[in-house]
Amino acid sequence: MKLTIINSIRTNNFNDEHVMQKITDMWKAASTDLAEHESVIYGVYHEYETDYKGDYTLSVAIEGETKPLITIPIDEKYKIFKVDTTEEQGIFNTWSKIWDEEKEGNLHRSYTYDLEKYYPNGNIEIHIAIK
Repeated sequence: MKLTIINSIRTNNFNDEHVMQKITDMWKAASTDLAEHESVIYGVYHEYETDYKGDYTLSVAIEGETKPLITIPIDEKYKIFKVDTTEEQGIFNTWSKIWDEEKEGNLHRSYTYDLEKYYPNGNIEIHIAIK
């Protein structure tokens, strides 16, 4: 799968006190380019330093092949987590569940490309790359 990057940041969930502001600002900056986009929008987590506690790059992307580009390997395996969009903190709660599953040894992540998929109908899924 080839995705065109709209905007990116580098951050850390645990050591960057401005992580939420950076993510919010990144999505706001991308919103102009996404206003007319009518298919799936991706939040792509990649370039992991280590695991979920390390630095990573987060990019807003759409399907397409213009530069800058992210190419997701077609043989990547994913575990899919559906986000409860009725909860105000649905995305954060889903990520918390993912981290808990990993801490408990029930999720073996590969730390290649993880995807948040935002569908036009309002549904959201988080696809976690697994070994």
